[in-house]
Amino acid sequence: MKHVKFIAAIVAAAAVTAGGAALAQGFGHHGPRMSFEEIDADGNGEVTKAEIQAMKDAHFAKADTDGDGKLTLEEMQARAREHANERAARMLERFDKDGDGALSKDEMPQPRRAGRMFDRMDADGSGGISKQEFEEARSRHGGKRWNGEETEQN
Repeated sequence: MKHVKFIAAIVAAAAVTAGGAALAQGFGHHGPRMSFEEIDADGNGEVTKAEIQAMKDAHFAKADTDGDGKLTLEEMQARAREHANERAARMLERFDKDGDGALSKDEMPQPRRAGRMFDRMDADGSGGISKQEFEEARSRHGGKRWNGEETEQN
């Protein structure tokens, strides 16, 4: 049941942020990059709230494969798999430096902030993270695990 709520929350968050993300860098950070001209459906050089809503509605309709106006777990999972497949294909295309159709450990992208996050957590600069530093970082992170789930606060 947690997974259903989690997926529903992701879909809802995606729908809420779709408009701003579409204007900033295409539809969503990992989705297809839409040009301004694609969003500006009437071609008048201006994107309206109605055009953004129409784009969001079209994305919802694409996920709603049975057309009942609701997204089932299976529909959400299918859409998530489709997005994951698209993202993996783009990732392979971008990072497969030797063109062998696979990513070696050396070709894998490195998180941009991983080192800085560790350094921030290592408050005393000892080169390691103590339990106290870990708990302080967790509390600064709003009581959420790194995967976004709530943690138990003692």
